Amino acid sequence: MDFSFLSDPRYDVLGAFWMTIQLTFWSAIGSFVLGVLLAGMRVCPVPIMRGFATAYVNIVRNIPLTVIIIMMSQVLYSQLGLMLAVREPGVNPQGFLNSQNFRLAVLGFILYTSTFVCEAVRSGINTVPPGQAEAARAIGLKFTQVLRIIVLPQAVRAVIAPLASVLIALTKNTTVASAIGVAEASLLMNTLFENEADKFLAIFIVFALGFVILTLPVGLILGWVAKKAAVRR
Repeated sequence: MDFSFLSDPRYDVLGAFWMTIQLTFWSAIGSFVLGVLLAGMRVCPVPIMRGFATAYVNIVRNIPLTVIIIMMSQVLYSQLGLMLAVREPGVNPQGFLNSQNFRLAVLGFILYTSTFVCEAVRSGINTVPPGQAEAARAIGLKFTQVLRIIVLPQAVRAVIAPLASVLIALTKNTTVASAIGVAEASLLMNTLFENEADKFLAIFIVFALGFVILTLPVGLILGWVAKKAAVRR
C-alpha cells in the first residue's frame, strides 16, 4: 500500500488534523456555555425566556448543519457584512479569509451543537430531586442561585457521558467546515482523492484512523470521569 503522500510537502496531513482539533476545542467550549445557558432558560419560571429557548432548540437542531455553516458565510458575512477577523492593510487577503471562515465555522458549530448540549443538561436537571430546589428556595435563595449552586453542578455530573457523545459528534461534524473552505482534515482528504486517486485505500485508512485517534480517547476518558463523578442517591 502506497503512503507516499504523507511525505509530500504539498499535503500537510498533521496541519489539517490540527485545524480539526482547534475547530472542536473552541466549538466545544462555546457550545457548553451556550448550551448550559439555554438549559437554564428552558427551566426558567419566566415564560418568555422559556419559550425563546424552546423555540431556538427545536428550530436550530432540525436545520441541517451544512445549511447553518453555509449560512454563516453567505448570509452573515457576504450579505450582512459580519466581520469576525480583522482585515489589516498590507496583510495577505487569504490570511484574513482563512481567519474569517474559521471563526464563522466555529460560530456555526456553537449555535448548532449548543442545542444538543442544552437537551443533555436539561435531562440532567430532571435527575435532581425537586425537594432540593424547594428546600433552597425555602431558605431564601433566588432561582438563579438555586440553579447555579444546587442544580447545575449535580446535573452536569449526571450527564458527562451524554456530553461525551455530543463532543464526539462535534469532532466528526467539523468536516462540514470544508463547505466554506476551512482547511481541516476532510478538505485535505477530498484534495488527495482528486490528486492521488490511485492511493484511495491508503488515504481512507489514514484519515479514518486519524478520526478514531481523536474520538476514541475522548469516549474512554469521559466515560471513566462519568463513573467517578456519578452522583449516588
